[in-house]
Amino acid sequence: MPPTDLLTVGEGFEDLVFVGLERLPRPGEEVKTSTFMQTVGGGAVITAVAAARLGLHCQVITGVGGAAVARLRQEHVAVTNLKRPDEPHAITASLSTRVNRSFVTFNGINDLLEGRLFEAVSQPDARHVHFAFYPHDCGRWEATVASLRAHGITSSWDFGWNEGLMRDRRFPHLLNALDYVFMNEQEAVLYSRRLDLKSAIDVWQAHPHHVIVKMGPKGSRYLSGNQDLHVPSRRVRAIDTTGAGDAFNGGFLFALLRGLAPRAALRIGNFVGAMSTRSAGGIDSLPRPEELPAGLAECIDEAGP
Repeated sequence: MPPTDLLTVGEGFEDLVFVGLERLPRPGEEVKTSTFMQTVGGGAVITAVAAARLGLHCQVITGVGGAAVARLRQEHVAVTNLKRPDEPHAITASLSTRVNRSFVTFNGINDLLEGRLFEAVSQPDARHVHFAFYPHDCGRWEATVASLRAHGITSSWDFGWNEGLMRDRRFPHLLNALDYVFMNEQEAVLYSRRLDLKSAIDVWQAHPHHVIVKMGPKGSRYLSGNQDLHVPSRRVRAIDTTGAGDAFNGGFLFALLRGLAPRAALRIGNFVGAMSTRSAGGIDSLPRPEELPAGLAECIDEAGP
């Protein structure tokens, strides 16, 4: 087996995606659609598949059902599955209109997963480790990230929206320990403890490493010291935005691990995130290398393997 470029760590889900709803149902109502997708999802899963489609050697550590394992192997993603045979996998139902989404999730194995993830990632064999879950003990993970750096392994994290992190006094230290932090605009404001994005950006520019802010249709920003790069997004006809941010992460990390400069990494992340919205679910529309625009493909060729 070739060495792992990217190891992703986090929760996995069976995603039940109901697309094309005219509106979200109110209490007691039923809303019907003719478009439905059953697939595998979760931040760690989608990020790994996005990067693997473009050519990285990827592995994911998660807890998923047998169908999800089979699909990931079809995508050439190695799987360390922490779910035991008698345990239920997690399921998320996504209700999606053209402008809004709602979710209902059954946690299943994910209620038990964090401790197992900690043990499984203690001695990784990878160039980069990307985390995608809500850590309930930031101090413990801070030590893990420090250990990765001591072994020459870079790290990143996409925490999602989790207000509980603001009560963990070690969360700021975990943020500062990471090489790359991914967040959207709302999360950038929340985790900076500011009231607006402009003030939040000022905070993240003082971060000791690199912060990437995903802004959906407005593109993305890379903040690192005196650098503040903004790259507009590619416009596509979106069907479902489930997992688009995680797809962006996969595209950005692919570019990073191929040695591309931050602006090119933002461009590739934007492209992969946008292309992922062309169909329901977070995986089916992830692009392959032949779909990259000529300019991006040339950047990758020049960077080499």
